[in-house]
Amino acid sequence: MSTPLRNSATRPLVLGSTSVYRRELLSRLRLPFSVEPPHVDETPLPGEQPEALARRLAEAKCAAVAKRHPGAVVIGSDQVADLDGEALGKPGNHANALTQLSRMSGRTVVFHTALAVMCEETGFAQQDLAPVRVRFRALETSEIEAYLRAEQPYDCAGSAKSEALGIALLDSIDSDDPTALVGLPLIRTCRMLRAAGLRPF
Repeated sequence: MSTPLRNSATRPLVLGSTSVYRRELLSRLRLPFSVEPPHVDETPLPGEQPEALARRLAEAKCAAVAKRHPGAVVIGSDQVADLDGEALGKPGNHANALTQLSRMSGRTVVFHTALAVMCEETGFAQQDLAPVRVRFRALETSEIEAYLRAEQPYDCAGSAKSEALGIALLDSIDSDDPTALVGLPLIRTCRMLRAAGLRPF
């Protein structure tokens, strides 16, 4: 069972991530933090469902960095796009992104954004999931091509940046934690950091 950290005001905060989007989001809380790549294999396990994959990777990333910084409060997060039970990862290139967006056209995709916060030294550990239901418009191939040329979102699960031009591809977003779709659910992050004894103000 997790217990709040003691004397945690002096504990460093580390974001275990290579994502520039998560770094920008965490900076909004105005807490000093460092960033360290977790170096975790993100290959799905056989038969692993998207939600389970997101949870496992968030915890694995957090644990990997926490072991290297046992006195720090560490944040780990992962996002997996779920299209009818199929995990959609980062497209990596134009062709894959075109295929992803074509498949998601006119459909609802659930983006599972998992979060973990740990401190190795004290045994503090919490995790949560922020699912976001996203409805894509019926998209013409020409629209998809124009969007991909303009934004090149090849490092984003689901091939669209909702915080930028990608919002024009969508009909609706349903979430109780608005920044979850970008990559880090800040409401849940604040809740866990408070439980760990760290407060933005």
